[in-house]
Amino acid sequence: MQFFPYCSEMASGTWNTPAIASVPDTADEQLDPISLGRRVRHLRKNKGLTLEDLGAAVGSAPSQLSLIENGKREPKLGLLQSLARALGVSIDQLLGAEPPTRRAALEIELERAQRGPLYESLGLPKVRVSSRLPMDVLESLVGLQHELERRLNEQVATPEEARRANTELRRKMRERNNYFAEYEAEAQKVLSSVGHSSGPLSQHVIADIAAHLGFSLHHVSDLPHSTRSVTDLKNHRIYLTQSQRSEHDPRSVLLQALGHYVLGHETPSSYGEFLQQRVATNYFAAALLLPEKATVEFLQRAKAAKEIAVEDIRDAFAVSYETAAHRFTNLATEHLGIQVHFQKVHESGIIYKAYENDGVTFPSDHTGAIEGQPICRFWTSREVFDVADKFSAYNQYTDTPAGTFWCTARTERSSGGEFSLSIGVPYAQVKWFRGRETTERSKSLCPDENCCRRPPRSLADDWAGFAWPSARAHSHLLAALPPGAFPGVDETEVYSFLAAHSGQ
Repeated sequence: MQFFPYCSEMASGTWNTPAIASVPDTADEQLDPISLGRRVRHLRKNKGLTLEDLGAAVGSAPSQLSLIENGKREPKLGLLQSLARALGVSIDQLLGAEPPTRRAALEIELERAQRGPLYESLGLPKVRVSSRLPMDVLESLVGLQHELERRLNEQVATPEEARRANTELRRKMRERNNYFAEYEAEAQKVLSSVGHSSGPLSQHVIADIAAHLGFSLHHVSDLPHSTRSVTDLKNHRIYLTQSQRSEHDPRSVLLQALGHYVLGHETPSSYGEFLQQRVATNYFAAALLLPEKATVEFLQRAKAAKEIAVEDIRDAFAVSYETAAHRFTNLATEHLGIQVHFQKVHESGIIYKAYENDGVTFPSDHTGAIEGQPICRFWTSREVFDVADKFSAYNQYTDTPAGTFWCTARTERSSGGEFSLSIGVPYAQVKWFRGRETTERSKSLCPDENCCRRPPRSLADDWAGFAWPSARAHSHLLAALPPGAFPGVDETEVYSFLAAHSGQ
C-alpha cells in the first residue's frame, strides 16, 4: 500500500484527524426536536422576542417554550402552526433540515452526542448548551466527540468489517462492469500532457509525468518498512525504494502514488473508503500503463481475429499478467460486449481476489464476501496448479450449476506462495478467445458439499476417526485489522522519515 495523506494543504497535525463533519440531513425524519428547538430559538432572537413575548403570542407558557427550544419536548401540530405564524415563517421553514447557522449546527451536534450511548458510557457531566458557551469551546467539544468515535471505529475494524467492505465494493464494480470513465478521463489528460498515446509506458515517460504534476522522485534505502512509497506534499517529493527485490512493478507503485494526487484523495475516514481509494489508484495506474484507446483498438483487432489472449495484452504493453488480466476486466464489457470473471487463488485453494459480472457463482460467506473462501478444486483456477507446463496458458471448460464457463489461467510465484490468475467467460462468448479448442473439461457441483468439500467415501471409510492433523492457523483471518486511516502504516515512522529527508 501507499502512504499518501492527501489534503489541499498539510495543515493537519495528523493524517488520522478528519475535518468536522456536517450535521446529518434530517429531511427524512418525522421530527428532530433538537434541530427544531435550535431553529425556534434562532428565529425568536432574530425577531427580538423574549420567551415571554413568544409565549403570549402563541398561548403557551415560557417554561414550555424553553423545553421546546432545548429539544426536550416535541410541540403538537397546533403549537407548531402558531409558532410559525408568530415567527413569520412557513411550517416547512420551521422544520427545515439545514441549521440556520454554523453555531446552531454545532449546538445540535453536541446535544445529540450528549444524549447518545457513547457519551453516557463515559460517565461525564453534561455541558449545558446555551448562547453563553464560547464558540471555540463548542468546536472543541464537537471535535473531541468526532475523534473519540473515530478511534472506537478504528478499534472495531475486524476481518468481518473488511469482508463487508470488500463485498460492497465488488457490488459497485459489478454495477459498472468494472469500468470507470472518470478515471479513464483523468489518465488520458495526464498521458496527453506528456504526448504519450501508445506502446509501453517507459520509466522516462513516467518521470516526465511526475515532473508535469510538480513532483521530484527520490529513491532511498530507508523507506519505512510499512510503505511502498511516501509522498511529501510539503516539498512535492515522492520517495521510492532503491531495492530491486520488490515484488511490485516500480512503475505501478509510482503511478498509484500520483493517482492519489490526481484524483484528489483525502485521508480515508473508514476502511471502506480506504479500499475504494486503493481500487481507484490501481485503476488509474493501469489506465496509464495500458491507455484506453490503444488497448481497446488492440483488443478489437484480437476479437475480430478471434484471438483474444491475456498474454498478448501483457506482452504488447510490457506489464504483468495480473495487470493485463485486471485491465481486460475494465474494458471487456464496456467496449467488447463480453461478460467476464477474474480470480486470484492461492495454491491452498483460497480466493485472494475476484470479480465477476458473467453469472458465475463464487463461494461466499454470510456477509457475501468471497475473499478467504475455498474455490472448487475442479475449477480452472485450482486445476492449473497440477499442470506440468508452466510456460503456456492452461485452458479449460468447466460445467457448473450456473452454466458452462471457459477459463484461461497461469500461475505465478511470490513470497506468499504460488498463485493462479485466471480469466473466464460464459460458453457463448468463448468464440473470441485463443485456446477455445481445448479438450480439457471438468465438472463442478459446488456449492454442493458432495462435490469436493467431503473426502471420497473409500478414503473416509479407511481414515475417519484415525487422523488428527495439526492445522496451520490463518491468523490474518482472525486478527483485527491494523489501526489507522492507512491500516498498518506507522505514523511516527513515516513522519520521522520525512523530517530526516526534508532538508536534503
